[in-house]
Amino acid sequence: MRKRTYLKLATNILVHSKIRSWLTIIGIVIGVGSVVTIMALSDSMEADMQERLADLDLTLITVTPGYTQAMSGFRGGGGFGGGTSSSDAELTDKDIMAIKLVENIDYIYGQISGSNLKVYFMGETAGLSVTGVDPQVWQYTVTYKLESGRLLEATDKNVVVIGYRVAHEMYDQEIGINRIITIEGRSYRVVGILAEGESDSAIIMPIDSAVDVIDDAKPDVYDSIIVKADDVDNVETVVADIEEKLMISRHVMNDDDRDFTVSDSLSMAESFSEMMASFTIFLGAIAGVSLVVGSVGIANTMFTSVLERTKEIGTMKAIGAKNSDILMIFLFNSALVGFVGGVLGILLSLVLTSFFPYLGLPMVRSSTGLAVAPDLMLLGIGIAMFIGVISGLIPAYNASKMKPVDALRYE
Repeated sequence: MRKRTYLKLATNILVHSKIRSWLTIIGIVIGVGSVVTIMALSDSMEADMQERLADLDLTLITVTPGYTQAMSGFRGGGGFGGGTSSSDAELTDKDIMAIKLVENIDYIYGQISGSNLKVYFMGETAGLSVTGVDPQVWQYTVTYKLESGRLLEATDKNVVVIGYRVAHEMYDQEIGINRIITIEGRSYRVVGILAEGESDSAIIMPIDSAVDVIDDAKPDVYDSIIVKADDVDNVETVVADIEEKLMISRHVMNDDDRDFTVSDSLSMAESFSEMMASFTIFLGAIAGVSLVVGSVGIANTMFTSVLERTKEIGTMKAIGAKNSDILMIFLFNSALVGFVGGVLGILLSLVLTSFFPYLGLPMVRSSTGLAVAPDLMLLGIGIAMFIGVISGLIPAYNASKMKPVDALRYE
């Protein structure tokens, strides 16, 4: 027989088993739709992460007071969990001097921060956060994009750089360049406004000015120390060297007594990528259960079709059909069930993915959007047909091995 004949007979079997076949196809539709949707979501999440990582400086290292074992887990040296020790520890100029002894460092500075400070502009007051940085080096360690104005410079005093939301949404009147805002009773001139999406609620000022407005802030005492390595490849070595230098300078003998934490953007980005991959695999495994159920449905449908057409099989063999012909007819039938289920599953996935952007999920806000790629569609249909063929293989083989006399006598 020719392939066209196989397909015609297989289609005839499918058409004349409507309810049972379509119930089987529904299982494949749900499975393929779920798997393809999750893979499309995974691709969108990966694209979103790549966009974020492209704007993230992976050479930045942050030192904070107090030791959190959970943060140490990002570097892979020890498990997650535990608590924070020496929460009353402070970072000072002494720590900066110790870190400066580490090689492969381009920039280093200390910064402080305060929250819920009273920020007054044109008769309105809002409680906002303020960050104090060293203006001499801060501009070289950030990748901020500006809407207007400039970043802080070495000679700046009593000036601030503000985020997009602070400038355009926090007050009834928008704050422009060179406008004056009052923070805790002190006046500051706005010299720069960050682009939208770049720390929208930030107010950044020279650290000397920040000490004057942040409660409990003291000169030469920092909430964190920012270090910029000279190359991404040196980050891991620099982190290890910083930990070693600080343990010596702070007279820390072992990890249990450590009173500081060193974290870096690179290791956290890698950890988030691993977590996202594990999350995708987990969701894919759940969706895969639907495909397993669908394959069982196909096998059941095929076994039933063979039993129902036992006499037809006997007749075909009696008039000269070979075992291979019977095998191919039923394999084409099972593959056709998988193909129809796969196509409808892709359509279901297209419908589902079209609704995801309206849910406001941050992982589907990448510039590429959430879409089912053509190769993903072909993969979904291919998986469905493969499952169909595998599930129908044994019933088709049993049908091909029937003896014509026994098949014709079957009741």
